[in-house]
Amino acid sequence: MTAVTITKTSRASTVQKVRAPCGVTAWLVEDYAVPLVAMDFAFRGGASQDPANKPGVAAMLAGLLDEGAGPLDSEAFHRALDDKAIEISYHAERDSFGGRMQTLSRNIDRAFELLALTVTQARLDAEPIERVRSQMAAGLKREANDPDAQSGKLWRRLAFPGHPYSRPVHGELESLPSIARDDLDALRGRLLARDNLVVSVVGAIDAATLSRHLETVFAALPEKARLTPVPQAELAGLGARQTLDIDVPQATIRFGRPGIARKDPDFMAAMVVNHILGGGVFTARLFREVREKRGLAYSVHSHLQTDDASAFLVGATSTKNERAGESLSVIEEEIRKLAEEGPSEEELDKAKKYLIGSYPLRFDTSTKIAGQLTHLQLEDFDVSYLDERNGLIAAVTLADTLRVGRRLFGDGKLLVAIAGRPQGV
Repeated sequence: MTAVTITKTSRASTVQKVRAPCGVTAWLVEDYAVPLVAMDFAFRGGASQDPANKPGVAAMLAGLLDEGAGPLDSEAFHRALDDKAIEISYHAERDSFGGRMQTLSRNIDRAFELLALTVTQARLDAEPIERVRSQMAAGLKREANDPDAQSGKLWRRLAFPGHPYSRPVHGELESLPSIARDDLDALRGRLLARDNLVVSVVGAIDAATLSRHLETVFAALPEKARLTPVPQAELAGLGARQTLDIDVPQATIRFGRPGIARKDPDFMAAMVVNHILGGGVFTARLFREVREKRGLAYSVHSHLQTDDASAFLVGATSTKNERAGESLSVIEEEIRKLAEEGPSEEELDKAKKYLIGSYPLRFDTSTKIAGQLTHLQLEDFDVSYLDERNGLIAAVTLADTLRVGRRLFGDGKLLVAIAGRPQGV
């Protein structure tokens, strides 16, 4: 097997930890090559904190924080952003509530002033609330006949019954009308705090300047968040297959089973095994067997999902309704073979080279770097991981992939959710 070469450059050494007087710490990469500053931050919590009967509160709040703040209504706020070419946005994930800001370095002061208003003084006015609600409803209506979206929602309902992870991040058509301003304000008060916040900044800014601006943006937030604990969730329904009837010519198949947690010592080997199964673009077994050999689907893929309260392997493909049963059988057979026999040396070598060689692509822009640093902080890794990651992949052996593949795939049973009118399943 060809040795995998690792470039000996240190990313960790470029990261400074900057602490503001209010206690907020940011990871900073100073870079003056371009006169830009990119900031990425996140509060632990997210859509898992939505009220059980009102999914979509976090997503609606994310759509509203930049729709007017402090003395500026929505129109005035966006005009202020446009005047200085400043970008500010928010997004809700299952386990986090994130924000992004990008600005030219000459407009740093104004950018952080406006960001501070969104963090602590978002207005949540009636008109933007109704507009964002309508936008979310329109998106849900489009998804109603989208087999990919519907199979994903069905799979999560089956996998995590009664758990916050079963609920759609962007809510439901039935629940959106009931979300009131008080719900948004209550979630904001519980979620946005200093102790559950991680921050990453990349660009033309020094540590002292950043510390001052962190104080401006976050000092007024409560010290501690008031989060509802999210219980650990075991994936349910292994071996079950359920179909959601949608009148479309193709069936979308979503399949999965329990995975391996992010901090588990076997995670890196599991990532390599999944790349060989369905994570690789053109080299994965599922791509080769489902698309190239049989022409069953245009694409098929799998990935390891590591949420805060659960870890699982999930994959998907879309195929003609009459070939859904055949497609699923091929997927199950490839999982069985990989579990029993493990990969070849050539597959292992290609997977490791790709996973190591493609890593720098995650760091080719300021916004990507900031996002990666925030992601690492949310997963409780230190900056040293930036240098250690490729070495951990390079150390994965054939014996590791066989052992971890058997652990990952177990008895091969899958939870399967299908949207369409599949035959043979």
